[in-house]
Amino acid sequence: MKAKLLTTISIFTYQLSISQTEKVLNGKVISQNIPLNKVEVINKTAQTSTSTNEFGEFSILAKEQDSLLFFSKDYLFTRLKLTLKDLEKNYFIVEMNQKAEELENVTVARSVFNKTEIKKIANNKEEINEIKNRKQFDEVTSKVMVYDGQIKNGLNFNQPIFDEPKKKIEPRDDRFKKLVIASCPPDFFSENLKISPQEKEIFLNFCKADPKSKTLLEKSNNLELLDFLYAKNEEFKKLK
Repeated sequence: MKAKLLTTISIFTYQLSISQTEKVLNGKVISQNIPLNKVEVINKTAQTSTSTNEFGEFSILAKEQDSLLFFSKDYLFTRLKLTLKDLEKNYFIVEMNQKAEELENVTVARSVFNKTEIKKIANNKEEINEIKNRKQFDEVTSKVMVYDGQIKNGLNFNQPIFDEPKKKIEPRDDRFKKLVIASCPPDFFSENLKISPQEKEIFLNFCKADPKSKTLLEKSNNLELLDFLYAKNEEFKKLK
């Protein structure tokens, strides 16, 4: 009897120690068996983040009951709360679903699907794959050109022979963050939004994942930007 009791206590202690200790969680993010690159993987509980590589793989420290958030602009936001079984897996697979609206303007054989037709095929993998194949075929055939007597890539004497210095292109990933920092007072996050310095980076990534952030970059309006940040802050708090 004592031996069984000691065994039970040992197992319980072992499970408790695992659940309270962080371990490296190795995983892969996919959609329809296709690995997704550059997906933001955020451990909201531990306030850490990483992103997937070209093979959809990621590694992040986590423990039981941690909340993991997955962001990608073309896919639906995914949130998972880790269990002990998840941590015991050698490889953690996360499935993300593509946003239906991304298919709204797909052109096939030079005709456009309307919203009603898109909704009918949004969850049909065979239809979607056929659309992609037909679209690629149209793109290839549209590029077939008839020889017009001109020399391809010939030298244009009206242009300078030497290339002009290329302008440095600012990484797009930082533009929204820089816009917010430039438009908001230093204490805006702590005083107005009640967001700690540790959560600030995660919150900005959360906002950047919203397609509306691109609109705000195109037309910089401080009032609209502040309204957007307040609205996203309410959504962000609900994730806690």
